[in-house]
Amino acid sequence: MPRSVNSVASRARRKRILKQAKGYFGRRKNVWTVAKNAVEKAMVYAYRDRKQKKRNFRALWIMRINAGARLHGLSYSQFMGKVKANNIELNRKVLADLAMNHPEAFSAIITKIK
Repeated sequence: MPRSVNSVASRARRKRILKQAKGYFGRRKNVWTVAKNAVEKAMVYAYRDRKQKKRNFRALWIMRINAGARLHGLSYSQFMGKVKANNIELNRKVLADLAMNHPEAFSAIITKIK
C-alpha cells in the first residue's frame, strides 16, 4: 500500500505561512524554510510586545501625570497619594489625558486634593 502524505494539508500549511510572510524582504517572503523561521520569530516578537506595549503606555501616562503635577508643585507620588486618599477613582490613562489635553480640569482635581 502506498504511503499517504496528505499533500493538501501540507500545501495549505505552507501557503498560510507564506501568506503571513508577505511584505518581508528577499527570500524571507517566498522561500519556505526561510519564511517559516521569519514568521515564527515575528510571532514571538508580537507576543512579547503585546505585553511590553502595556508597560510602555503606563510609563508614558506616569510621565505625563508627573509633568502636570509638577506644574502645580507636587511630585507624582505625592499627587497619586492624595488622589487615592481623596477617593478619586480616575485611572492613570484618564489622569494623563486630563493633564495633557485638559489642563483646567487637571488643575481642578489638584485644587480638590490640596
